[in-house]
Amino acid sequence: MESTSGWDRIARGARSLFWVALLIMFLTQAYAPLRLEAARLDVLHRLEEAHQSRAIALIHRQESISLLGIPIARYIDIDDSEAILRAIRLTPDEQPIDLVLHTPGGLVLGAEQIAQALAAHKGKVTVFVPHYAMSGGTLLALAANAIVMDPNAVLGPVDPQLGEYPAASLVKLREWKTPDKISDKMLVLSDVSAKALVQVQNFVSALLAARMPEPQAKALAKALGEGRWTHDFPITVSLAREFGLPVSTDMPKLIYELMDLYHQAAPQRPGVLYTEPRPGRKPDQMPASSP
Repeated sequence: MESTSGWDRIARGARSLFWVALLIMFLTQAYAPLRLEAARLDVLHRLEEAHQSRAIALIHRQESISLLGIPIARYIDIDDSEAILRAIRLTPDEQPIDLVLHTPGGLVLGAEQIAQALAAHKGKVTVFVPHYAMSGGTLLALAANAIVMDPNAVLGPVDPQLGEYPAASLVKLREWKTPDKISDKMLVLSDVSAKALVQVQNFVSALLAARMPEPQAKALAKALGEGRWTHDFPITVSLAREFGLPVSTDMPKLIYELMDLYHQAAPQRPGVLYTEPRPGRKPDQMPASSP
């Protein structure tokens, strides 16, 4: 009986330890996002103090949630446009705005709303692109007075996409086939695509006309919006400058510090691995690599 009672105490103790450990794990997971958000806000506050600006971050990365580690893909949506428009409204007219962009793009409506609000702001608007700002992200960059890119960062074309199809290709479908050989659905999509191409190019042209001569603005709007390249075509720093965009590569270190706080969802096996520089260690003290 005594032996059985001893095992019961051990079992109860083990169960108690299990639930305590589970509670600690849950509280840690619940507190981690709050701590991470506080760290991100701290970097934004330091950026604002350094530039006397309103700092806004629009960063879309896959992040894990809860205990399940489910990755969430993010893109520009109406919630983003509502939040950024509110931040712009809260900014005094003459105060500069610093917008940190890292996004694959998203809804045209949301991107156009944000771009229009940025273009209308009286203070200087600077967009920082540490890695990439594609599609709708490029549209926001075009609304800025200055674009700061990492030397290896890229922008992208702004030609509209209808679901999985590029609008420009849907329009050409009517050149490749006669209407009787095209389904009703694809004919409708082709018609909508033609309208979307005109609408986006007109919007971009009007956006750029405030920054450059009108003929140059129209030519650039056509190049970026007509589907001349694939939608993931990389517009590098040198190409952006050739287009006449106000691009520099003087990226503040605070921007990289902010990006370090937006982690990608951890893969099962990391595809990239590297060592961090050790403080005080000189390059000639690094271990020799094997051939």
